[in-house]
Amino acid sequence: MRIGLFGGSFNPMHEGHLLVMEETLRRLQLDALWVLVTPGNPLKNNSALPPLADRVGAARAMIRNPRIRVTGFEAAKGFAYSWQTVDFLTTRLPGRRFVWIMGADSLADFHRWQRWRDIAARLPIAVYVRPGAARRALASRAATMLDHAQLDESDAALLADCRPPAWIYLQGRQSALSSSAIRASRNPR
Repeated sequence: MRIGLFGGSFNPMHEGHLLVMEETLRRLQLDALWVLVTPGNPLKNNSALPPLADRVGAARAMIRNPRIRVTGFEAAKGFAYSWQTVDFLTTRLPGRRFVWIMGADSLADFHRWQRWRDIAARLPIAVYVRPGAARRALASRAATMLDHAQLDESDAALLADCRPPAWIYLQGRQSALSSSAIRASRNPR
């Protein structure tokens, strides 16, 4: 089984997230995609983050594709970092072919994630284009260090079966929506 892992705070989830999910399901030829709603991003201020149950519920309400499953299991397991999730899933479910999915904006900061090299060594990564983030992402420390492992976009369907490190940068339809902009419009100063 080929499963995409798409993590984030999803504060709130929006149509841009759904676009990335649908595009990666199709282009990577995944059987399923698991949305991992995090307890909080360790690199961000989480003081105003809505409760996990609210964010999980809102995400589930938006998703109509039966191949996409929303979970908040990282909090139940006490995981604060993505490497813990990756380690747990690849150890407990060795027969699954996992692919880590992130936006280009996340690739730009990937080198700041705790044990990011371990994540790249454990499973393939699909990076989806984000408006205004391409140049910064592709010139990032992580992209530079993993340059040798980048696949051509035309090989997207092969990614889940690649031995890590392996990653791909996917161009495609984009959404200008962002969770921070949505939050700002709800709470104008």
